[in-house]
Amino acid sequence: MQRTRLSTLIDDLGDQLRLWLINPWRRISLVLISLLLGYYFAVAIAAIAGQAAAQDVVISLFLVIAAEFVNWLVYSRRWRDPELLKKVPKPLWVDCINSFKLGAVYALAVEAFKLGS
Repeated sequence: MQRTRLSTLIDDLGDQLRLWLINPWRRISLVLISLLLGYYFAVAIAAIAGQAAAQDVVISLFLVIAAEFVNWLVYSRRWRDPELLKKVPKPLWVDCINSFKLGAVYALAVEAFKLGS
């Protein structure tokens, strides 16, 4: 690929973002925002699917498949290997996706308790 001004600008912005995210407080805040977005997403999906009541089973299937895929990605062997984690830390996007999933599963459980009572 050629080294153009646009590719140089994108590379520099990526480097600056990577340096900005090294701060642990910023990392924690992004993970917390992902958790809250997951909660909001699940409440919205539950409200939309519950209102229509036509595709409940299909939507549930997609949500379970997505949650299992995230589990497979986050808890796979490569992220649990202590020797590998000493060399390369777990990427931020993996933590954010897992946090989003946790928020969504928690929200769906809360919605189930609300419907059951």
